[in-house]
Amino acid sequence: MVNMFGRGMAIAGVVFALACCAVSPVTMAQNGIPELTRADVEAWLDGYLPYAMKKGDIAGAVVVVVRDGQVLLQKGYGYSDVAARQPVDPDKTLFRIGSVSKLFTWTAIMQLVERGELNLDDDVNGFLDFQIPAAFGKPILLRNLMTHSGGFEETLKGMIVYEPTEPLTPIGAYVKAHVPARIYPPGKVSAYSNYATTLAGYMVERASGEAYADYIEHHILRPLEMLGTSAQQPLPPPLRSRLSKGYVLGSESPQPFEGIVPAPAGSLSATGADMARFMIAHLQDGRYAGAQILRPETARLMHAPAFHTIPPLNGMTLGFFQQDRNGRRIIGHSGDTGLFHSDLRLYLDEGVGLFMSVNSSGKEFAADGVRTALFQQFTDRYFPAPVPAEEVVATAVAHARLLEGSYSFSRQSVNSFMSVPELFQQSHITAHPDGTLSVSGEPFADLNGKPKVWREVAPFVWREREGRERLAAKVEDGRVVAVGTDSYAGIMVLLPVAAWRSSGAIVLLITASVSVLLLTLLAWPVTALVKWRDVRRAGRGSGDSDGTRADSASSPGSARKVFGLQWVRITAAVDLVFMAGWMSFIVAGSSVRSIFDASSDPWLRLLQILGLIGVLGAAGAVWRAWRMWTERHGMLEKIWSLAVAAACCAIVWFAFAFKLITVSLNY
Repeated sequence: MVNMFGRGMAIAGVVFALACCAVSPVTMAQNGIPELTRADVEAWLDGYLPYAMKKGDIAGAVVVVVRDGQVLLQKGYGYSDVAARQPVDPDKTLFRIGSVSKLFTWTAIMQLVERGELNLDDDVNGFLDFQIPAAFGKPILLRNLMTHSGGFEETLKGMIVYEPTEPLTPIGAYVKAHVPARIYPPGKVSAYSNYATTLAGYMVERASGEAYADYIEHHILRPLEMLGTSAQQPLPPPLRSRLSKGYVLGSESPQPFEGIVPAPAGSLSATGADMARFMIAHLQDGRYAGAQILRPETARLMHAPAFHTIPPLNGMTLGFFQQDRNGRRIIGHSGDTGLFHSDLRLYLDEGVGLFMSVNSSGKEFAADGVRTALFQQFTDRYFPAPVPAEEVVATAVAHARLLEGSYSFSRQSVNSFMSVPELFQQSHITAHPDGTLSVSGEPFADLNGKPKVWREVAPFVWREREGRERLAAKVEDGRVVAVGTDSYAGIMVLLPVAAWRSSGAIVLLITASVSVLLLTLLAWPVTALVKWRDVRRAGRGSGDSDGTRADSASSPGSARKVFGLQWVRITAAVDLVFMAGWMSFIVAGSSVRSIFDASSDPWLRLLQILGLIGVLGAAGAVWRAWRMWTERHGMLEKIWSLAVAAACCAIVWFAFAFKLITVSLNY
């Protein structure tokens, strides 16, 4: 998943409220619950999606519902090509399904497990022709990869190539060149990892002797008759013209094709009709029509809960997210490229599957709100359950205070400059006097964009007020070690942040430091102008014909003072360019991920050289401050010299603490 969160939830909440009020023909069961029929689903979707897409500026979408081994509904909305007014066709239009592709990789892994080619509980190094470095005294098992509990940090470099005209970097070359650091013991913490899935895809290649895309085609796509789906990048010519355009906003021009270099993590393009076949196969224990892609016992093993960071919250099966809601067993997976956003859910006991994909991010990432509302409300409409009537427990106030503080997501990078943007993604848990909690950050907001309020209903288990979602904490020896929610605990949790890494304090420190350096730099031309004016005035007053006068500043002490001042000014300029360069690179990469590749390495090295110059400059600033305080100078000058030295040292600390200066350029 390239991007999991967005601010479009507020739009989606309003849209869905309006859609629910629309009068539509429905078929009611005897208990008053709408029946899951084609007519009811279509009327419900027709009242929701067109309006939601228009408000969110989304060009096109596809929705598929299957039940009891049959397609109940598959329908396109909007356009696959806005300029050509080409409508979305669920049988013909291909969508980039992003990380939903991982389900095909994990299905392939389970096929090889049941054939005895792979083993879930073996060290993955035994299946590789290179070694994942040892850490924490424990090997990474294949099941750790499948449950996102391998302990890898997040990586981004070299993930996307736009408009590839030839096959991308081989999977084996990618996994060998981009081995992430291990930051958690295996089997301990859920931390979603594209690298882990890509590594599994390489194991598929080694165990089967086939290229990844070929294996997927021969062993999954062809048996399921998914003839409009491919893991090839670029797409084969017969399918290329059928691929939907991808948009940031549906009202703007389409963007280039996004080639996903770690292919097993997100390379597939598929039609809605083909995704129906894939869902039916998994709902029927690996069987579709006459094809059996998994043995029943293998499929059931794959669908069963396999890992929980924080019981009793939803966790992971072997490859699927647990998405249980209203007491129903639900598994699924979401997927995001930069432009396409998809989701798949399987209601295991009901034999129902739901897939949707949109071809635009939309205004303020409206796509995320649209799909979140669609799946929540589909479940609540057709598989409802009353909100549990639970009493607030007596420990509410004490436990809320224990949780209060700053947290970062377990899916993070700590050994590269990508730890900088994660500063701004930290969440803060606030304890209220009545014992309720609120958590900052979009993942913890309601569909209206406002933070949810959580009530403790069991020791260290909270439920959203008047809602269904749960939040829970893992506490060891009286200390909070992790916090999560039902929606995300399977793939990432919140971890307490050390005080020195708290975003509030660090942002304040760096803002103050940059302000001091900027004022120092801006004072340079102002000071020069004032001195020039004074010299002119002095020249006229002395009567010298050439406008000059004897300058007492030629003494050694004055020369040393001038040199120190110039040194500080140059350091301020270097530090400001260093910080501005890094921030510009990170911000640009958030929207154009192809920047994060080897072509940017020379520029990053240049920034790091500036950072090292800044280290020398900081030493000079400290030396100047010491001289200012040991010699006769005005108090204002002394205080400012100390402020400048502190600012320079703060920039140096930030550069090393947050890995802006490193030996390696892997990230």
